[in-house]
Amino acid sequence: MTLVEQHGPANSRASSGGETRIIRSGYGSSAVYARWARQSLPDWLELERRAGEQFFVKTGALFVGGGAQWLDDTERTLHAEGIRCDRLQPQELGARFPQLTFPGASGIFEPDAGVLFARRAVQRLVAALVKDGVTLTTGRVIGVSDPLVRERDAVIFACGPWLPTLFPELLGNVIVPTRQEVYFFGAPAADASFSAASLPAWVAFDEGIYGLPDLEHRGVKIALDAHGARADPESIDRAVSAEAIAHVREVLRRRLPGLADAPLLESRVCQYENTPDGHFLFDRMPGHDRVWIAGGGSGHGFKHGPAVGRYMADLVEGGTPEPQFQLAGRPPRQRAVY
Repeated sequence: MTLVEQHGPANSRASSGGETRIIRSGYGSSAVYARWARQSLPDWLELERRAGEQFFVKTGALFVGGGAQWLDDTERTLHAEGIRCDRLQPQELGARFPQLTFPGASGIFEPDAGVLFARRAVQRLVAALVKDGVTLTTGRVIGVSDPLVRERDAVIFACGPWLPTLFPELLGNVIVPTRQEVYFFGAPAADASFSAASLPAWVAFDEGIYGLPDLEHRGVKIALDAHGARADPESIDRAVSAEAIAHVREVLRRRLPGLADAPLLESRVCQYENTPDGHFLFDRMPGHDRVWIAGGGSGHGFKHGPAVGRYMADLVEGGTPEPQFQLAGRPPRQRAVY
């Protein structure tokens, strides 16, 4: 097996090159994503064991918003999949997590969820694969006509936001890379209420906001999940604007008032690779029996990495992709999977 990477594993332009990612099973009625997240966590923990390094922090995950039906569906699906969760009424939510301000809102809390250190995990995974005999090559594959493709029994293009650039006619309207910004704010001195022991990972779906506690003393992470402008991962301007910072500070004043005046420690511009409906894209390339496409992470793909690997291996060995993951029949733009 050969892994070809143009900029190096978990490089700063990659969708998986950021510091942290939430791993949670709460997905409304989407049982397949709940199941994949649950199945993937033991594999991340096994990578921890093998590398002798922590990649997972159990913070729990709090879901607020998305509508009462979404919360009901999430609770029902998690229970059906044997995944622990608690329904928190407004008063209980406020008492349990006073750092967060969501007046009158109820939520679902998934206690076994948490945060993955993404960049580090990918780099250690690649090192483990090389140790197991996988060949890592730094290079750029230009498409199905590339010699590296012609020489292989099976090829998977898992190129994230570069997929529509590689195959513009096929994927130009199916996968759209968008600009996304994340921020890290410094908690007050000697204040442990924003640490992983006190503040969970949280997602406010209706507002397109999510946040993570202060991990490794890097600051409290806040991100706006609303899809930004279309972006090219090779050339996108990765500087954060003053207007964007002012907007995220308004979010802090409303939802994390204890950080309203906190210093901005770090910021980062990355990208999503969105499909029209937010479902992943796993399918054979039309006209090429031994060439496959794996992409469309749509801002929620990283956590599922181990399950996706097994799924793609099964496809290459003769399986058929489930309808929601196929290239054909994609619906027009609609609310994304969360």
